[in-house]
Amino acid sequence: MRILVMNPNTTASMTASIRATATAAAAPGTEIIATEPRWGPESIEGHFEGCLSAAAVLDRLATLDTPFDALVMAGFGEPGREGAQELLDVPVLDITESAAQMAMMLGHAYGIVTTLDRAVPQIRDRLLTAGLLQRCAAVRGTGLGVLELERDEERTVEVVIETAREVVRAGAEVICLGCGGMAGLQEKVAAALGLPVVDGVAAAVKFAEAVVGLGLTTSTGRSFAPPRPKTIGCWPLSTHLPLERAQGSACNTEFSAQTSGI
Repeated sequence: MRILVMNPNTTASMTASIRATATAAAAPGTEIIATEPRWGPESIEGHFEGCLSAAAVLDRLATLDTPFDALVMAGFGEPGREGAQELLDVPVLDITESAAQMAMMLGHAYGIVTTLDRAVPQIRDRLLTAGLLQRCAAVRGTGLGVLELERDEERTVEVVIETAREVVRAGAEVICLGCGGMAGLQEKVAAALGLPVVDGVAAAVKFAEAVVGLGLTTSTGRSFAPPRPKTIGCWPLSTHLPLERAQGSACNTEFSAQTSGI
């Protein structure tokens, strides 16, 4: 079995961390392939970057020539999964729903520790849409940006544990790590709390193995039927970019809403 794990941002070091966590969780005989989009934001912290990332991920999936049996989308609370379900004929799992589903098997109420506070509404909206919000005791931000998670692991673990304790006080019996960039921290956080801590990447890999093992995949009967044939200009985008731009070396741009007039 071959599982593709998609980091939704373009930071290769985060892809490597996600790959390591997915590989550690995978059963013998399961091959993990991890990648990221060829273009898009280096981290995702808001709706604007989330929508860009969703398009970039779908672009990457449309041009990937490596076969795989299931897809794990490693963005927490971010859009795009439904589009991937329409595009692909293999099971598609995301770490948000996978983490919550597994947590609900382990305790009455769960809580989520994520990055910035601005991510909290997006995560809550995602859980609400998935029908998983009712048993969520709390979602709390650590105040750490996505890219900050990798700079000082000791400090990151300390802040995650501190925030997780707030979530436990709010009634959570199980903690979910609410960012793909937190992959690999679950054991240290669990040891400090004395409670189960679910990493979404690991949970999604195990669910993917189960779904593929049962011979199941996404229903195409209604909601996730394949896209209707039509003309989409410059789609996929990466096939219209020079090779060096598609690899990201010549298309890095700074975005500022203040200076752009937005």
